[in-house]
Amino acid sequence: MRHPDFRVRGGKVFATLAYPDRKWGMVKLTPEQQEEFVGAEPEVFEPVSGGWGRGGATSVRLKSATKAILRPAMAAAWCNAAPRKLAREFEAGLNRNRALSVLRKSTKRDSSLRDPAPTKRAQEKAGSLRSE
Repeated sequence: MRHPDFRVRGGKVFATLAYPDRKWGMVKLTPEQQEEFVGAEPEVFEPVSGGWGRGGATSVRLKSATKAILRPAMAAAWCNAAPRKLAREFEAGLNRNRALSVLRKSTKRDSSLRDPAPTKRAQEKAGSLRSE
């Protein structure tokens, strides 16, 4: 077929562009994921017709899609197609990054969550300045 596709290690396709025409893309989701994405953003996502669609293949209306909307669908499709170990490592990294992001945001808002004691490095630096 003459349309670009996205593949994980091992050659499995998890998304395509320009199929059936340039206005569309496709992500391979699970049926449950498809239901969530279509329900949340029906102007962007719709099931592919036929058996592929019942299996989770989901059309993406490219004109309506934004990075914020499409990125989670691409990540889910990639994890579905990736070798299990690689997908688990990716998901662990996402969860770690998400947790760090939440922690950073909460410490910016709530100074009581910050460590009131200076770091060892800061103490050493202060000590070296005093001795000079």
